[in-house]
Amino acid sequence: MRAPEDTRRALLAGAASGAWLLVTSCTRASSHAVEPETPRRSGDAENAKKDAGKEPVVTPAEDLMQEHGLVERVLLVYEEVARRIEAHAEVDPATLGGATSLVERFIQDYHEKSEEEFVFPALEAKQREVELVRVLRLQHQRGRELTAEIARRTKNFRASLELAALLRDFSRMYRPHAAFEDTRAFPAFRETLDDAAYRELGEKFEDREHERLGARGFEQAVAEIARLEASLGIGELAKFTPESPKPSAQHG
Repeated sequence: MRAPEDTRRALLAGAASGAWLLVTSCTRASSHAVEPETPRRSGDAENAKKDAGKEPVVTPAEDLMQEHGLVERVLLVYEEVARRIEAHAEVDPATLGGATSLVERFIQDYHEKSEEEFVFPALEAKQREVELVRVLRLQHQRGRELTAEIARRTKNFRASLELAALLRDFSRMYRPHAAFEDTRAFPAFRETLDDAAYRELGEKFEDREHERLGARGFEQAVAEIARLEASLGIGELAKFTPESPKPSAQHG
């Protein structure tokens, strides 16, 4: 037979367990009953029905940073082409031409224009990262100048060290350019907008992508750069993994 104290504890534990089950079941029932699916865009149920099946909307910074991932993969192609030129290895001009066209169409005519139209003016209006924005704008201009010259030399292709240097210059500038945007410009930009305005801008970015690049413009660009990587034999991530470092020799 239990002692009175044990009995009291058992009753309290049972009561607490019962209360927890009741609260949990009520909460679940309530969530199913009164929490409708949030439409992707603001508006009525008809808008939600129209948007069914569309890809989820990402935030503006997430959108831009995904596009920076594409920039990085273009730089891998540029660097591999430069390496081959410097090593006097064979280079297919069509591969370099495809990468340069992607830079023009996706990076400069779309991605950078979004930054110049939305991100940079918002920072300048709030006097945030003003000097950084000045440099970023200048680098966009230098990038377009480099791209124009790379495209000209690719059209009349000759595997020269000057062309390799142009590719190296482009890569050397854009790696820190994207890194500073990701870690300084975009966080500061987020602070210039309230939540509603930020969500609305995400919608605008998606509509802009569809208007300029088609329904799945980003996915098509990723597929395009993957084909160029494969043509150079750099399409597998595992190939970039170094061997384990050998232990240093111990000297007695």
